[in-house]
Amino acid sequence: MWCHDDARAYSDKHSIGLSRGVRQQFTLRNAPTLTNVAFGKRFFFEGDVSTLEEQALRPLYASGEMDMTGSEIEAMLAADSAYPRLFRQAFGDAPITMAHLTQALATYERTLISAHSPYDRWAGGDTGALSASAKRGAAVFFGKGGCAACHAPPLFTDGGFHNTGLDSVPSDSGLFRTSRRLADVGKFKTPTLRNIEVTGPYMHDGRFPDLEDVIAHYSAGGKASVQRDSLLRPLSLNDSAVIDLVEFLKSLTDLAELFRASPD
Repeated sequence: MWCHDDARAYSDKHSIGLSRGVRQQFTLRNAPTLTNVAFGKRFFFEGDVSTLEEQALRPLYASGEMDMTGSEIEAMLAADSAYPRLFRQAFGDAPITMAHLTQALATYERTLISAHSPYDRWAGGDTGALSASAKRGAAVFFGKGGCAACHAPPLFTDGGFHNTGLDSVPSDSGLFRTSRRLADVGKFKTPTLRNIEVTGPYMHDGRFPDLEDVIAHYSAGGKASVQRDSLLRPLSLNDSAVIDLVEFLKSLTDLAELFRASPD
């Protein structure tokens, strides 16, 4: 998949900006990682979908993404050399349907569990699992940085929605699309930080190519706006603290085979 590459923890394989659709046109967002989506309650950056089955279906139909119809997808799968057999094994002799397809996709997505990173070993008592720099970064993350307020373990997301001061006047209204509440303009769902080392570029629009850029944004306190989250404040992190925080964030990368290579 273009937008959910297993080598990048099922995030966009492209290194900058917005994700692209089937004709290489830009979509509205940078596709997020599928890491630990099994535990999610609302999906997409504006949270307008509440099940993985619907989440799996939406991009297939979207004109700016895969731009297909249900009948086209069913016919394509039925003509494949392998899928009819696999669907019979899973669902019996019933014909391939979109309901079965979305069930299969969602079930697979629920297997993408990240819980074996160096951080997890360290949190479990292995004091040597993190470098000295990463341990100092943990102190920033859970202390002065206040990062855990929205990115608390074990999932490293609160599942909520925040305006993080990316723009004084947001060009993308975010959660407002769903809620129609002015207070929600520019709010987006908090992404998980698990596997963040390999899931760049960052933010809903992929504007930051590197973790250092993300930290610089938060260290400055974000841009002033009416809807900016009250949790944001200038941190004025020095260069050493930034290096340490990046090292800690990298420790959230799960090196399990699941996130490194496609299954057979």
